[in-house]
Amino acid sequence: MQVQEELNMIETINPATGEKLASYPLISREKAMEVARKADDTYRNKWSVLAISDRVSYIGSLAKSLRAKKAEYAKIITQEMGKPIVQSGNEIEKCAWTAEELAKNAENWLKDDPTETNAVKAYVTFQPLGVILGVMPWNFPFWQVLRAAMPAILAGNTFILRHSNTCPASALAIEELIVNAGFPDGVFRTIISSHETTAHLIESGIVRGVSFTGSIEAGKSIANLASKNLKKFVLELGGSDPFIVLEDADIRQAARIGAIGRLLNSGQSCDKPKRFIVVKNNAEEFTKRFVEEIQNKKVGDPMERTTDVGPLVNKEAVEKVDGQVRDALSKGAKALLRGGPRSGKGSFYDPTVLSNVDKSMRVMNEEVFGPAVPIYIVENEAEAIHVANDTTYGLGASIWTENLDRAGSVASKIESGTVFVNCQMQSDPRMPFGGIKNSGIGRELSRYGLEEFVNIKAIQVFASGSQGMGTCI
Repeated sequence: MQVQEELNMIETINPATGEKLASYPLISREKAMEVARKADDTYRNKWSVLAISDRVSYIGSLAKSLRAKKAEYAKIITQEMGKPIVQSGNEIEKCAWTAEELAKNAENWLKDDPTETNAVKAYVTFQPLGVILGVMPWNFPFWQVLRAAMPAILAGNTFILRHSNTCPASALAIEELIVNAGFPDGVFRTIISSHETTAHLIESGIVRGVSFTGSIEAGKSIANLASKNLKKFVLELGGSDPFIVLEDADIRQAARIGAIGRLLNSGQSCDKPKRFIVVKNNAEEFTKRFVEEIQNKKVGDPMERTTDVGPLVNKEAVEKVDGQVRDALSKGAKALLRGGPRSGKGSFYDPTVLSNVDKSMRVMNEEVFGPAVPIYIVENEAEAIHVANDTTYGLGASIWTENLDRAGSVASKIESGTVFVNCQMQSDPRMPFGGIKNSGIGRELSRYGLEEFVNIKAIQVFASGSQGMGTCI
């Protein structure tokens, strides 16, 4: 993506070929405010007044619309940010499945919650806040938008999307998707804007909440702006998820799934394994199998269905990952598999596996957003837990052991929002998703995600003439 400030335009580039895709005008501040006012009017007069059962029916239609254009949407994703086409199709399918799960459960998750007090009737009800602004990243162009937007919309809010300017075609396709699913005008709108216009929206009196997914630095800026204006916000930031292989793990399965997870989306996933922490008894066998699994993955044209690893999003991303790898090698790490940047067109980086790493290296204390993998060997379970937690991140973790009681004990000691046992980290619409520490604030998905952008209102009803609770304090 390139921004031509003097023309108020952005230009998108295919990361696999380096060729220009399209140009898009940036919306003005005034036009952005018109969109916000329309979203607010729709919220107040059309959407929030609908019964939850009616809103659910629209979300059900959304799933059908997604599947009807799955191939078209997958192609847009792959062309804009380089994800292998099969994975792009899987992203659309996951969005459709999530829509179905949310539609199936939303009425139950948002129903009034009765409570016994001295009142004749006491209950907690969940009411929408208003217009929610979503500021979203490029690496899962449909999933991360709909993961945030669908729960907010189901709760009765309206949603404005300010997507990454890497993927405006995806942003506009999502808006078209919402329209085709029959939603009232103004429930969901896309804007292609500058950072300044986005900040103005957050500061305005119309936007009542902000959902952000992206870097720690940008997340802090969003949080500061939102909190200064007393707006609710949810942050889903980066991750450096530990993948812990204990001595009683199924090594073959751990190596296979670990390689798949690390290379998913060409290594550009917040919630996939980044640091492989292996107990020394298993280190030799795991490392051998893991390197073999990585070597067997095909790097190439993301439009080919046999491709496992496509390009990174741009040349800058390639330079950053290569800088992290070169830093490790300069400090004593060994390359079990040395890939690196490919020459020619496109932003390709061949997978690299490093051993003999330590915590002074950037690959161990930064988020590595590309196919470079450090393997860190520990003496025992206690050290594995210590290394896993010795990070500023806290998004997810994966633990591999045949002893499920042991797995539960280790999982309870990991500092993260999610832990998976004998499985790679993955989000599920029936479970909350989010991190702690520098990986974020708040939750998405499940009933907990639905409750983020609502007024949790307590109502108590007393009989006329009663003294209620007595003396009020």
